[in-house]
Amino acid sequence: MSRVLIAGESWVTQSTHIKGVDHFTTSSYVVGVEPLRKALESRGHEVVHLPAHLVPAEFPDDPSEYDVVVLSDIGANSIQLAPQVFEQARPGADRLGALRTWVADGGGLLMVGGYLSFTGFEGKAAFRNTVLHEVLPVELLAEDDRVELPAGGSATVADASHPALGGVAGDWPVLLGYNRVRPRSGTKVLATLNDDPLVAVAEYGQGRSAVFTSDCSPHWAPTPFCEDWDGYAKVFGGLVEWLAA
Repeated sequence: MSRVLIAGESWVTQSTHIKGVDHFTTSSYVVGVEPLRKALESRGHEVVHLPAHLVPAEFPDDPSEYDVVVLSDIGANSIQLAPQVFEQARPGADRLGALRTWVADGGGLLMVGGYLSFTGFEGKAAFRNTVLHEVLPVELLAEDDRVELPAGGSATVADASHPALGGVAGDWPVLLGYNRVRPRSGTKVLATLNDDPLVAVAEYGQGRSAVFTSDCSPHWAPTPFCEDWDGYAKVFGGLVEWLAA
């Protein structure tokens, strides 16, 4: 059993309702982590979820109590800019630097795709400009890297025997988008989407890193993928178990 931290995968939605000359605003809080949490817990892992709104204040300065850290739909700014840095203009911990050191010393890092992963929507995820970029098994684009697939796209498995895919077999349900990245030299690309890396893994120092460039929940990962498919737990379980080895 591994202890896994998932940072991100939650959001607040604010809607404005306009009715004639009148209008009002409503807000809702949405958590998208449940398919991934359930999949990992079903394989015996202990999962700690740090929602996106708590990441700036509570992301660990030292992640050593975890075996694997998963960053999912949470941008670099949220990790780098603790309240004392952004609001009080006082130096704080270099948390992405600490994450890089932790991986080099034997930790396991997984980045999952989304609008605020990799380079992200309008470049706002911004991991390309950080020290964590060198830890990832892929090169990030300088521009908005999202590829929308409204008609759906099917994964092509390049190495079904690799343990990071968890023994998944057969066709994968379609996905509706992903972040485009480029593999580094020495990276193992285990699955592709549109001929771009979907699942890729690599060693970094004494540790390991991996990416799943589509989402772990809607909208890029529809219900048939993240809730109905028994391969979902195999893929994400396999990734976490390979990273924690």
